[in-house]
Amino acid sequence: MKKLFVSALLIVSCCAVFAKDGDIVLPKPDLKGGKPFMQCVAERRTSRSFSAEALPLQTVSEILFVADGITRKDGRKTVPTARNKQNQSVYAFTSDGVYLYNAKKHQLELKIKGDHRAKCGLQDFHKVAPLVLVFVSDMDAVGNTEQQQALYAGNHSGSASQNVYLYAASKGLSTVVCGLLNRKQLKELLKLADDHMVIFSQPIGYPGK
Repeated sequence: MKKLFVSALLIVSCCAVFAKDGDIVLPKPDLKGGKPFMQCVAERRTSRSFSAEALPLQTVSEILFVADGITRKDGRKTVPTARNKQNQSVYAFTSDGVYLYNAKKHQLELKIKGDHRAKCGLQDFHKVAPLVLVFVSDMDAVGNTEQQQALYAGNHSGSASQNVYLYAASKGLSTVVCGLLNRKQLKELLKLADDHMVIFSQPIGYPGK
């Protein structure tokens, strides 16, 4: 039993590097892996069936990178934003806690302990998928009117979610964008400012059986 515990501890240590207060330093994304782009486009699918099996930290790292990672020295990201305002934040919900993705440090910052995945949507599969992304927009940072803000925020989150869709197709994962959620509840949970809005959530994981 002692050997088994030590082995498990070594596996965890190899998969994650913990910073302070439960933050997780993510491994560098593999920029050369995956299927050809056109094949990913052809295989992009929406799936609402998930396995509860945990995703490797390398996979989690690459999911967050394609959703909101930095690709250039000037700080520009994997997704376009109006006037490069970069008004979007991405939260990662897991069975262990709620994390905010820090693109500059490429790490997950622990915000809330515990499993809150069920609050990410009204469908039961949110409680099953090992990782649920929640896209949040700083509405005052883009657009001069409510119409502009809504259009820009939706476009930014749509670009990010499509990147995740294509990554899922490349890795044989399931994912779905969900707009049916209690935004007020999530906003209170995340302690968002008044001008911040939850746009939608996106569960991702291995396909269910």
